[in-house]
Amino acid sequence: MVMIRPRTGDFLYTPDEIIVMLEDIRSFKEAGVDGLVFGALTKDGRVDIRTTSRLANEARPLQVCFHRAFDMTRNPLEALQDLQSIEGITRILTSGHGKTAPSSLPVLISLLRGSCSENHPPLTILPGSGINPNTVGSLVKALTPHGLREIHLSAGGWVPGEMEYKKDGMGMGIGGEGEWGIWRTSEEAVRWVRRIVDETIQ
Repeated sequence: MVMIRPRTGDFLYTPDEIIVMLEDIRSFKEAGVDGLVFGALTKDGRVDIRTTSRLANEARPLQVCFHRAFDMTRNPLEALQDLQSIEGITRILTSGHGKTAPSSLPVLISLLRGSCSENHPPLTILPGSGINPNTVGSLVKALTPHGLREIHLSAGGWVPGEMEYKKDGMGMGIGGEGEWGIWRTSEEAVRWVRRIVDETIQ
Protein backbone atom coordinates (compact mmCIF):
# COMPACT_ATOMS: atom_id res chain seq x y z
CA MET A 1 0.00 0.00 0.00
CA VAL A 2 1.17 3.53 -0.80
CA MET A 3 0.78 6.50 1.54
CA ILE A 4 -0.75 9.70 0.16
CA ARG A 5 0.79 12.48 2.26
CA PRO A 6 1.58 15.84 0.62
CA ARG A 7 3.66 17.14 3.53
CA THR A 8 4.73 16.60 7.11
CA GLY A 9 2.85 18.26 9.96
CA ASP A 10 -0.83 18.10 10.83
CA PHE A 11 -3.67 16.52 8.87
CA LEU A 12 -5.70 19.66 8.14
CA TYR A 13 -5.20 20.11 4.42
CA THR A 14 -5.69 23.13 2.18
CA PRO A 15 -7.71 22.93 -1.05
CA ASP A 16 -4.47 22.93 -3.07
CA GLU A 17 -3.04 20.09 -0.98
CA ILE A 18 -6.20 18.07 -1.50
CA ILE A 19 -5.84 18.54 -5.27
CA VAL A 20 -2.28 17.20 -5.02
CA MET A 21 -3.53 14.19 -3.04
CA LEU A 22 -6.20 13.44 -5.64
CA GLU A 23 -3.63 13.64 -8.43
CA ASP A 24 -1.28 11.36 -6.49
CA ILE A 25 -4.08 8.82 -6.07
CA ARG A 26 -4.74 8.84 -9.82
CA SER A 27 -1.04 8.38 -10.57
CA PHE A 28 -0.61 5.46 -8.19
CA LYS A 29 -3.77 3.78 -9.47
CA GLU A 30 -2.37 3.97 -12.98
CA ALA A 31 0.88 2.48 -11.66
CA GLY A 32 -1.04 -0.55 -10.41
CA VAL A 33 -0.69 -0.31 -6.63
CA ASP A 34 -2.80 -2.62 -4.46
CA GLY A 35 -4.02 -0.01 -2.00
CA LEU A 36 -3.67 3.49 -0.60
CA VAL A 37 -3.18 5.00 2.84
CA PHE A 38 -4.31 8.49 3.80
CA GLY A 39 -6.16 10.53 6.41
CA ALA A 40 -7.57 14.02 6.85
CA LEU A 41 -8.92 15.83 9.91
CA THR A 42 -10.96 18.93 10.64
CA LYS A 43 -9.56 21.75 12.76
CA ASP A 44 -11.60 20.57 15.77
CA GLY A 45 -10.09 17.09 15.74
CA ARG A 46 -12.68 15.04 13.90
CA VAL A 47 -12.33 12.96 10.77
CA ASP A 48 -12.74 15.27 7.77
CA ILE A 49 -15.59 13.29 6.25
CA ARG A 50 -15.88 15.45 3.14
CA THR A 51 -12.19 15.31 2.20
CA THR A 52 -11.77 11.66 3.16
CA SER A 53 -14.84 10.76 1.09
CA ARG A 54 -13.41 12.56 -1.95
CA LEU A 55 -10.10 10.73 -1.57
CA ALA A 56 -11.76 7.35 -0.98
CA ASN A 57 -14.02 7.84 -3.98
CA GLU A 58 -11.02 8.63 -6.18
CA ALA A 59 -9.23 5.54 -4.83
CA ARG A 60 -11.95 3.06 -5.82
CA PRO A 61 -11.79 0.12 -6.24
CA LEU A 62 -8.53 -0.11 -4.27
CA GLN A 63 -8.20 -1.02 -0.62
CA VAL A 64 -8.01 2.14 1.52
CA CYS A 65 -6.47 2.46 4.97
CA PHE A 66 -7.10 5.57 7.10
CA HIS A 67 -3.71 6.12 8.73
CA ARG A 68 -2.69 7.25 12.21
CA ALA A 69 -4.31 10.64 11.78
CA PHE A 70 -6.96 8.54 13.54
CA ASP A 71 -4.89 8.74 16.73
CA MET A 72 -4.98 12.54 16.58
CA THR A 73 -8.79 12.70 16.69
CA ARG A 74 -10.62 13.88 19.79
CA ASN A 75 -12.52 10.64 20.36
CA PRO A 76 -11.65 7.22 18.89
CA LEU A 77 -15.17 5.76 18.86
CA GLU A 78 -16.58 8.91 17.29
CA ALA A 79 -13.83 8.73 14.65
CA LEU A 80 -14.64 5.06 14.02
CA GLN A 81 -18.29 5.90 13.43
CA ASP A 82 -17.33 8.73 11.07
CA LEU A 83 -15.13 6.37 9.05
CA GLN A 84 -17.83 3.71 8.96
CA SER A 85 -20.03 6.27 7.20
CA ILE A 86 -17.50 6.68 4.36
CA GLU A 87 -17.81 4.20 1.53
CA GLY A 88 -14.49 2.69 0.49
CA ILE A 89 -12.55 2.79 3.77
CA THR A 90 -11.41 -0.76 4.51
CA ARG A 91 -8.86 -0.36 7.33
CA ILE A 92 -7.85 1.91 10.19
CA LEU A 93 -4.21 2.01 11.28
CA THR A 94 -4.11 2.95 14.96
CA SER A 95 -2.12 2.68 18.15
CA GLY A 96 -5.41 2.75 20.04
CA HIS A 97 -5.14 6.49 20.68
CA GLY A 98 -2.05 5.92 22.82
CA LYS A 99 1.69 6.10 22.42
CA THR A 100 1.88 2.41 21.50
CA ALA A 101 -0.60 -0.31 20.62
CA PRO A 102 0.50 -2.67 23.43
CA SER A 103 -0.20 0.08 25.99
CA SER A 104 -3.66 0.80 24.55
CA LEU A 105 -5.36 -2.59 24.58
CA PRO A 106 -8.70 -1.47 26.13
CA VAL A 107 -9.26 1.11 23.37
CA LEU A 108 -8.20 -1.36 20.68
CA ILE A 109 -10.67 -3.90 22.05
CA SER A 110 -13.43 -1.28 21.91
CA LEU A 111 -12.50 -0.42 18.33
CA LEU A 112 -12.43 -4.07 17.27
CA ARG A 113 -15.87 -4.62 18.77
CA GLY A 114 -17.24 -1.43 17.23
CA SER A 115 -15.82 -2.21 13.80
CA CYS A 116 -18.32 -5.01 13.27
CA SER A 117 -21.45 -2.86 13.12
CA GLU A 118 -24.55 -4.47 11.60
CA ASN A 119 -25.27 -1.24 9.73
CA HIS A 120 -21.89 -0.90 8.00
CA PRO A 121 -19.39 -3.14 6.18
CA PRO A 122 -16.75 -4.43 8.61
CA LEU A 123 -13.60 -2.35 8.97
CA THR A 124 -10.25 -3.97 9.70
CA ILE A 125 -8.64 -2.46 12.79
CA LEU A 126 -4.90 -2.55 12.18
CA PRO A 127 -2.90 -2.04 15.40
CA GLY A 128 0.47 -0.39 14.90
CA SER A 129 3.23 1.34 16.91
CA GLY A 130 5.36 -0.39 19.50
CA ILE A 131 4.78 -3.87 18.07
CA ASN A 132 7.95 -5.95 18.11
CA PRO A 133 9.10 -9.45 19.07
CA ASN A 134 8.86 -8.53 22.77
CA THR A 135 5.28 -7.25 22.64
CA VAL A 136 3.53 -9.02 19.78
CA GLY A 137 2.67 -12.24 21.63
CA SER A 138 0.69 -10.61 24.43
CA LEU A 139 -0.98 -8.18 22.02
CA VAL A 140 -2.16 -10.92 19.66
CA LYS A 141 -3.32 -13.07 22.57
CA ALA A 142 -5.35 -10.18 24.02
CA LEU A 143 -6.90 -8.97 20.77
CA THR A 144 -7.52 -12.12 18.70
CA PRO A 145 -10.67 -13.08 20.67
CA HIS A 146 -12.11 -9.68 19.73
CA GLY A 147 -11.57 -10.04 15.99
CA LEU A 148 -7.94 -9.07 15.36
CA ARG A 149 -6.92 -10.12 11.83
CA GLU A 150 -3.86 -8.01 11.01
CA ILE A 151 -1.01 -6.13 12.68
CA HIS A 152 1.39 -3.46 11.43
CA LEU A 153 5.05 -3.01 12.32
CA SER A 154 8.21 -1.63 10.76
CA ALA A 155 10.56 -4.20 12.35
CA GLY A 156 13.31 -1.76 11.55
CA GLY A 157 16.08 0.27 13.08
CA TRP A 158 18.93 2.61 12.29
CA VAL A 159 22.17 1.13 10.99
CA PRO A 160 25.34 3.15 10.37
CA GLY A 161 25.77 4.53 6.88
CA GLU A 162 29.01 4.28 4.93
CA MET A 163 29.74 8.01 4.72
CA GLU A 164 33.19 8.77 6.09
CA TYR A 165 32.95 12.55 5.86
CA LYS A 166 30.18 14.00 8.03
CA LYS A 167 30.06 17.78 8.04
CA ASP A 168 29.84 19.19 11.57
CA GLY A 169 26.71 21.15 12.40
CA MET A 170 24.94 20.24 9.17
CA GLY A 171 21.95 18.03 8.59
CA MET A 172 18.67 17.68 6.79
CA GLY A 173 16.46 18.20 9.82
CA ILE A 174 15.88 14.60 10.86
CA GLY A 175 18.19 14.78 13.85
CA GLY A 176 19.96 12.06 15.80
CA GLU A 177 20.88 8.82 14.07
CA GLY A 178 18.66 9.68 11.14
CA GLU A 179 21.05 12.34 9.87
CA TRP A 180 23.73 9.85 8.86
CA GLY A 181 22.21 6.45 9.51
CA ILE A 182 20.07 4.26 7.26
CA TRP A 183 16.70 2.85 8.34
CA ARG A 184 16.42 -0.82 7.48
CA THR A 185 13.86 -3.51 8.13
CA SER A 186 15.29 -6.47 10.03
CA GLU A 187 14.54 -9.76 8.31
CA GLU A 188 15.31 -11.56 11.57
CA ALA A 189 12.76 -9.44 13.49
CA VAL A 190 10.08 -10.08 10.86
CA ARG A 191 10.67 -13.84 11.01
CA TRP A 192 10.64 -13.74 14.82
CA VAL A 193 7.33 -11.86 14.92
CA ARG A 194 5.82 -14.22 12.33
CA ARG A 195 6.84 -17.22 14.42
CA ILE A 196 5.43 -15.74 17.63
CA VAL A 197 2.13 -14.86 15.93
CA ASP A 198 1.80 -18.37 14.49
CA GLU A 199 2.52 -19.96 17.86
CA THR A 200 0.11 -17.64 19.68
CA ILE A 201 -2.91 -18.22 17.44
CA GLN A 202 -2.56 -22.01 17.22
